Amino acid sequence: MTCLDYSAEQVEAQEITDIDAFVAVHRPSWSAVRWINVDGLTDLHVVRALAIKYDLHPLAVEDVLHLPQRPKVEAYDESSEHQARLFIIVRMLQLVEDRLESEQVSIFLGHKTVLTFQEQPGGDVWDPVRARLQARGSRLRQNDASFLAHSLVDAIVDQCFPILEHYGDRLEELEDLILEHPSRAMINAVHSLKRDLLLLRRALWPMREVLNSMYREPHECMSDTTRTYLRDVYDHTVQIIDIIETYREMATTLAETYMTAVSTRMNEIMKVLTIIGTIFIPLTFLAGVWGMNFGDAMPEVRHAVSLYPWIYPIGFWGLCLATAGALYWWFRRHGWL
Repeated sequence: MTCLDYSAEQVEAQEITDIDAFVAVHRPSWSAVRWINVDGLTDLHVVRALAIKYDLHPLAVEDVLHLPQRPKVEAYDESSEHQARLFIIVRMLQLVEDRLESEQVSIFLGHKTVLTFQEQPGGDVWDPVRARLQARGSRLRQNDASFLAHSLVDAIVDQCFPILEHYGDRLEELEDLILEHPSRAMINAVHSLKRDLLLLRRALWPMREVLNSMYREPHECMSDTTRTYLRDVYDHTVQIIDIIETYREMATTLAETYMTAVSTRMNEIMKVLTIIGTIFIPLTFLAGVWGMNFGDAMPEVRHAVSLYPWIYPIGFWGLCLATAGALYWWFRRHGWL
């Protein structure tokens, strides 16, 4: 668990090890915005202490703990028995060792406080946001808590662009491999890529509705400046969804290309085998007739062989080679070989 307090003039970051001591102390007087990030949901005592400290709605806390949830946004007004909050659920996507991982992130936005709960401990995509908070004079430090929430969501959305670039390169690589050497491993890779693209689509499609709702529906915790910037994040989401749909169509086309390549290869093999069989059909016929007429039961044939001993090697093998050569020339002339 980390806590970051900042204002236009000052910023302070700390790692929280004692949650009870932390919630017992108020924020510094100079702090304009406080960002509390919980990395992992294994310690329920931390979640409960923060829920009591910041008066989080129990239904929202339940959604934080019961995974997975569909991306959504819920508004809690000051008129309710709890403090005014915007509760946002998004999916954070990352490539870990070329594997796509999806993680639920829950965001509570108040007037001066932003609480984020990550599903799994480990790295996230918010290092650029932390770096901007450390920079004096950054726009992020000049604005309120809602602008911080916008920046966190924006970082999650922008992370999808390098992921899509990775899958775009992978699609081009698979296309070349399938056209050159189609194999079962290639079609398995295509199906794996299609599953990842479907996961991307399931994560980003509801995000468009979330951002549209945050942009269009005013809330006391959301400033007009932040709502203006949310429009840009919404446009990025629509662009990403369009790219995902394009890549899914490309993956489907690759699967069809694989089937076509395998079918073409099979046709080539069958053509070669058919030509070989066609060449050996007359040779089999000649061998059958020749073998039948050269038996001991036909004295006139035996007499001819005794007078002309070369009739077997020259007559039989010459005729076979001439027949095979003529058929091969015929196939080459018509472009069948």
